[in-house]
Amino acid sequence: MTIIEAVPGAHSQEHFAQKAAQLEKYLTPAGATLADIGRVNLESGDNDWWRQAVVYQIYPRSFCDANGDGIGDLQGITSKIPYLKRLGIDAVWLSPFYPSSLKDGGYDVADYRNVDPRIGTLADFDMMMRTFKQSGIKVIVDIVPNHSSNEHPWFKQALAADKGSKERARYHFRDGLGPDKQTPPSDWQSIMGGSAWSPTGRGDGQFYLHLYDSSQPDLNWSNAEVRHDFVSTLRFWADRGVSGFRVDVASGCAKDLSEPFEKWDILKARRATMIQPGGSTKGLLHPVFDRDEVLSFWREWRQILAEYNPPLCAVAEAWVAPERKRAYAEALGQVFAFDIMLCNFDVAQYKAVIDRQIAAASDARTSTTWVLSNHDVVRHHTRYGLSDIDSTNLLTFLAGFQKYLEHEGRDPVCDAPLGLRRGRAATLMILALPGSTYLFQGEELGLPEVPDIPEDCLQDPYYFRNGKKDKGRDGCRVPLPWLKSGHNFGNGHGAPTHLPQPEWFGGISVQAQESDPHSTLQMYRLALSLRKRLQGPETFEWVDLGKCVLAFKRPGGWLVVLNGGPEDIQLPSGKILIASVDITARTLPPNTAAWLQT
Repeated sequence: MTIIEAVPGAHSQEHFAQKAAQLEKYLTPAGATLADIGRVNLESGDNDWWRQAVVYQIYPRSFCDANGDGIGDLQGITSKIPYLKRLGIDAVWLSPFYPSSLKDGGYDVADYRNVDPRIGTLADFDMMMRTFKQSGIKVIVDIVPNHSSNEHPWFKQALAADKGSKERARYHFRDGLGPDKQTPPSDWQSIMGGSAWSPTGRGDGQFYLHLYDSSQPDLNWSNAEVRHDFVSTLRFWADRGVSGFRVDVASGCAKDLSEPFEKWDILKARRATMIQPGGSTKGLLHPVFDRDEVLSFWREWRQILAEYNPPLCAVAEAWVAPERKRAYAEALGQVFAFDIMLCNFDVAQYKAVIDRQIAAASDARTSTTWVLSNHDVVRHHTRYGLSDIDSTNLLTFLAGFQKYLEHEGRDPVCDAPLGLRRGRAATLMILALPGSTYLFQGEELGLPEVPDIPEDCLQDPYYFRNGKKDKGRDGCRVPLPWLKSGHNFGNGHGAPTHLPQPEWFGGISVQAQESDPHSTLQMYRLALSLRKRLQGPETFEWVDLGKCVLAFKRPGGWLVVLNGGPEDIQLPSGKILIASVDITARTLPPNTAAWLQT
């Protein structure tokens, strides 16, 4: 990493501090510091703070374990707020921390207005919120409206109730087929594998719908009681100080279960067409995904969020065709730009997605939400070290990594140095784009996927519902390494971490990278500090530096250059602010990126 110029022979902390001092002198107003920069946007009172925020996703069970039970918790998160503040983020997104059977990593929610006792208490949550507020960091929480846990009181009541009851009307129950009604109502398949229908177990011939695991029955959003209860959930957490919500499976809540049911093969092919980048939804209707009716739910939510001062934000997880993203953004406020995550490290692919996403966000009068990794996909530092995959749509994208996971990283072999090199470059690219950026915990350390978790330790229902062939998502959810050595690499003092950490984790731990001025952690810190100072109007302009080069300029003379080709390139004139690798001249090597002040 190069920031202005190297400081030969400096000790690591002094080296970093001297670079920061140089940046302050060059970029900040008189009397200001880089620490002050981080407070500008958050303390300005801007209701649109989220439009260009950097949001850090915390997967609570794997972030930091304070009580030693092997599971991360709210007290652990609170203890690491100084780390997050120093990183330079604007907000955190908390993945589910609610009471759960953990059949799907907490996305099977048994109580939407409480905290899982293994993770903490409401008092712990309130203390965490106060500490985040004192640190100037906002909090977004995950909300899971498509389905509940089968341990939710409502679902228990539904199973105990009779056919046609108001209790069953909160979910989707249908009679089975055949003379004994023991055959599922349709051949629909769960996204996680196996039938999307499970019997009630009461011998009443009825089945319930679950698009995901059987432990996650789908809620019936045409039921007013369901809608009203989720409004109560929104208000519960809003009144405890959260600044927004990430809405899980936002395209799936509206369903048309009119009979006869269409065949699953037809619906699967239709879904693939509907979600592919560049695809079209014209004339295509799906009974359970991306129906227009779902938008009315989110419009109502946005009206409720607007009642608060300042208004709360929301971002939709919606795997929909590009032309449909605008509708979700208009209804809810923002929608994840997953298309950039599907790209290979390819300049042409990046440019096409960036143009499309920024145009769509502009049309919807919102901002784009960039993301390279999250809790559902192979980490991007690993993806970029594997051969290019078919990124036509989410289905082909996920399938492209199955062989790597199935063979525990042995075939194909990941080129880890290349993956990290490209990952750092891609990070500088998305951090410089107009809009907000979501980071996934551990990516600031350059964490790769862990593909060789022992089978008896796997937790993801994808693995169990697919004949134990699909290794699932556990490899990106391994608890973070905080220390170079010692028990659990500093992540808990008692039980082993709930997913095993590899032996080599200490070498890329926070502690190891704190003392390395060239580390990925230090690059993220400097990039986020610079971003706060450089970020201006949500505009950008492409700069033509050649076919294999992605370059664009932001207001104020901020120039971003990414070299996606096989040869070195010469950088344009301007002050080099940061680069994804050390550069001593004005030459940018392949698979790297740099920011310049022109």
